[in-house]
Amino acid sequence: MTGRAALVVAAHGSRDDRSPATVRDLAGVLRRLAPDLVVREAFLDLSEPRVDEVLTGLHEQGHRRAVVVPLLLACAYHARVDLPAIVAGATSRLRSSQVTVAGVLGPEAGIQQVALDRLTEAGADLGDPELGVVLAAVGTSSAPANTAVAALARDWQRRYGCLVSPAFASAARPDVPSALRTLRAGGARRFALASWFLAPGLLPERVARLARNAEPGVLVAAPLGADVRVADVVLRRYADAAADADADAAADADADADAQ
Repeated sequence: MTGRAALVVAAHGSRDDRSPATVRDLAGVLRRLAPDLVVREAFLDLSEPRVDEVLTGLHEQGHRRAVVVPLLLACAYHARVDLPAIVAGATSRLRSSQVTVAGVLGPEAGIQQVALDRLTEAGADLGDPELGVVLAAVGTSSAPANTAVAALARDWQRRYGCLVSPAFASAARPDVPSALRTLRAGGARRFALASWFLAPGLLPERVARLARNAEPGVLVAAPLGADVRVADVVLRRYADAAADADADAAADADADADAQ
């Protein structure tokens, strides 16, 4: 049986092959940053391998401890309900395995900086007071998750001087065309689309298409991608979750000793 917890990075999955390819690339970055750490990539849906399959494989290889880091930018349904349920089912079935689910990635400062760098790489000048930036995210039925994106947009506007509006690909308002109209009404004359997405895929393509249809000259930033700064945040989430799991295990051991 191996000692140190394995790291499982869990993404949603996509019908667009570029999305799981980005996750695999990120896993490769993690292996280079932490060569002594067992790293596996897994998916909740649409792509392979699935989380349950990966946890089973680790168990069969002698790994009894794992930390699952969700490659998600919002603490919404997949992070709060879907992934914990999958992990609970796996640990119940595997019995001797201890699996901990870490926190989501966003809106960590390092993640924000990658998104901002993607904007400047696309040609945006964040200090331009006539620049309107749409911060495009997935969107969810979770109001707190959507509110967090809106708060991030306000923070960027305060910090950088350009106009910033949130927008969502689905399940929430405003959508991208509405956000662009709001920015233009507020005085923006140049426009950029910031990507609050980890990887290329159908939703990032959709919001980019909507933005270009509404404002043909809009600058479109790339998703975060397999950036080393994203990997750094993953490793911090892993370390925090592993430390919490160790503390819980020690407390349980002390309680058992006191009961004897």
